[in-house]
Amino acid sequence: MEVFRGTKTIDRPLVRPVLTVGNFDGIHLGHRAILETVVERARALSGQAAVLTFEPHPRKVLQSRKAPRLLTTLEQKLELLEAAGTEVAIVEPFDLDFAKMAADVFIGDVLQERIAPLEVYVGYDFHFGRDREGSMRMLTEIGPQLGFAVTIIPEVRVDAGDVNSTRIRELLGGAQLEKANAMLGRSYSVRGIVVVGEQRGRELGFPTANLAAENEVLPSAGVYAGRARLMDSGDPEAGTSWVAVMNVGTRPTFEEAGRVVAEAHLVNFDGDLYGRRIEVFFEHHLRAERRFDGVQALREQIRADVAEAQRRVSR
Repeated sequence: MEVFRGTKTIDRPLVRPVLTVGNFDGIHLGHRAILETVVERARALSGQAAVLTFEPHPRKVLQSRKAPRLLTTLEQKLELLEAAGTEVAIVEPFDLDFAKMAADVFIGDVLQERIAPLEVYVGYDFHFGRDREGSMRMLTEIGPQLGFAVTIIPEVRVDAGDVNSTRIRELLGGAQLEKANAMLGRSYSVRGIVVVGEQRGRELGFPTANLAAENEVLPSAGVYAGRARLMDSGDPEAGTSWVAVMNVGTRPTFEEAGRVVAEAHLVNFDGDLYGRRIEVFFEHHLRAERRFDGVQALREQIRADVAEAQRRVSR
């Protein structure tokens, strides 16, 4: 997949592009429905499947205090876009000057002049331009006048509710991991570098990798089963993975009001991960975090958590 850092950096005409535009945080089933259509149409027209997205998220610039915590990093988003079949990703820098652009100027100057799509596909809730003045109706009226067709992709529903990033964040925050994963169409994952912790896991006989998380959203406090995968070069090599038990929370057995940490015990791993970059995939919610009456009780529960993770996580 070719990545352009803004439409102004596109240095040659794209090949019969079929385009979608949006923030695409999470790349959930709703996004994937749009992407599948774009990829199919691009193949049918012997063109390129293209995505125009924004960095940072517009609300981080316009309403920083109300801006959503993002489910995916830009790195993850681009990887997921590529996996969906996207051939060209355009990451438009979003700043106050760009935010002041009138909707019709966005359509004419950004979409038509710089990208020149044959067709444009957007979600049912798409708005654009200064003060979100641009509507789907405007796009469907102006687009054909400029030479490109516009199609609105209807909502995707799971469990009788719309699939959207806001709802997924709420589900992750409410310990409803399986429902969140159903809307994502994949296991939610968090990336980060393994940092030195307080060594409590090692003292318990279950050493953990303490994660300096890059993602803005962690699942709610609790114990989870999934996998952990190495992302950078070293020994073991990148891509190696293990069944893992993840704990997100404040470790109340040891601290009254500690900070929230994310840590993972990699089952049957024996080695040094400090400074390595890993990705943990949250597949199953095992239990809520709670305080135990002593170290031995906690050790026995962790042993049970590990056994349950080995039983439930696919090899």
